[in-house]
Amino acid sequence: MRRLVVVCALAAAAAGCAEPQRLAEDVLDGKPWESQKALVPPYPKEANLLPFYVGPPKAFAYFVDSASVSVGPDGIVRYTLVARSPSGADNVSYEGIRCQTYETRTYAFGGPDRTWVQARNQQWTSYSRYQNDQHLVLADDFFCTVRGTKTAEEAVRALARGIPR
Repeated sequence: MRRLVVVCALAAAAAGCAEPQRLAEDVLDGKPWESQKALVPPYPKEANLLPFYVGPPKAFAYFVDSASVSVGPDGIVRYTLVARSPSGADNVSYEGIRCQTYETRTYAFGGPDRTWVQARNQQWTSYSRYQNDQHLVLADDFFCTVRGTKTAEEAVRALARGIPR
């Protein structure tokens, strides 16, 4: 009996040290840009932009295109972000947030002709819970929960209210 307890304890310890399971592969990973473009949402319309507050002293106003918010079977929240400068210039990007690992990725940037241009660096990058940026605000206040990811509808409702819940 004692041997069984020791074996079970060792098995449990080994399981705790095992590598975490990989998340489902990103649906845009490894595909050529022509294939990815078909999965990128339409360019954002002003009427669909929902503002959110990032905090002082940010020079930009931030918006999410409500029509672009989606949550894939891989648990990644994808959305179009608009960062508007005080002079009115827009920086537009199509991005993803992986709630489980606090990572973000940019898939494409909006071009001056209102079309999408593939992002050069499409690697997932970590963001810190201690920085004050748009990714952290979106993740903590609108897209992610303690247990995972909100639905697209829940995220859009929260953004429309301007209240993180």
